[in-house]
Amino acid sequence: MKYIVITSIFEPTEAVVKFSKLTDYKLIVVGDKKSPPVWECDNVTYLPVEKQTAMDFKLLDVLPYNHYCRKMIGYLYAIQNGAEIIIDTDDDNIPKQNWEFPSFTGDYNCIPPDKGFINIYKYYTDQHIWPRGLPLRLITQDFSDVFANMKSQKTDVGVWQGLADEDPDVDAIYRLTSNTPCYFNENPACVLEKGTLTPFNTQNTAIRKELFPLMYLPTYVTFRFTDILRGLIMQPIMWLYGYNLGFTNATVVQKRNEHDFMKDFESEVPMFLDTENVIDLTIKNTKPSDSIEDNLHNTYTALLNKGIVKQEEIKTLEAWLMDIKKLT
Repeated sequence: MKYIVITSIFEPTEAVVKFSKLTDYKLIVVGDKKSPPVWECDNVTYLPVEKQTAMDFKLLDVLPYNHYCRKMIGYLYAIQNGAEIIIDTDDDNIPKQNWEFPSFTGDYNCIPPDKGFINIYKYYTDQHIWPRGLPLRLITQDFSDVFANMKSQKTDVGVWQGLADEDPDVDAIYRLTSNTPCYFNENPACVLEKGTLTPFNTQNTAIRKELFPLMYLPTYVTFRFTDILRGLIMQPIMWLYGYNLGFTNATVVQKRNEHDFMKDFESEVPMFLDTENVIDLTIKNTKPSDSIEDNLHNTYTALLNKGIVKQEEIKTLEAWLMDIKKLT
């Protein structure tokens, strides 16, 4: 069973309507207190606040309202209803006609291991552009040698990240200094081997069942850090169990909702400062002999001790993990 999960405070958008017409998927839209009082769209399971409060999830006791992280209620609902794959996307990402993700196991072009952070956008375009969350010291670095050494081999992908054309996921520095639209080249899918990583988001992203516990969205960090922090933590933990991060070309067009770029920048400052620290702490505080859930909890404890997350985060994470344990 394949589920698509979106959270929205708007009437059904063009993206929502198009996703609702994909017959091989079940679409969940999570509402919030700012959502319209009447929300209707065919072939959608809509979860308004009233329906959420009737659910038997511990997370509901601690999750704030009017927050992107209420999307996690959709994840839990999908898991409760037999999800094998969950696709994360947003209400402003319009699927193209060829929208789909590759198989999670197969022969793919693999980027060599142990290269540290890379700018994955440079595999798909010559434009000077970088993903939100890439360490700023690397935004002018040339990664052509890394991509030149890719080899096709069989690999297990834990997460597929699809790109977005027109207004892809970039940081406020890019938008304040250039803001040039980007239309990526249609290159073959690629997979990053262990020790090579790049930021990824929740905008066009498929996660396999084995890694559902890692879908926890940190709730008490800034809005522009939350999904990037999740993706940073996921990668070293995935490696422990033999899974890697894969990328596909752009299968959605983002018609981005209105943003204040300076407010985005302010929200991204912790991300700029702590991206590499998060990777170091995750690697140092996880091990393959522990469960995914324990490794996730140990990572957040380490982040708390370094002041990267707040105490409230641990309480919310523990509620998530209790729900996950109950459902799996």
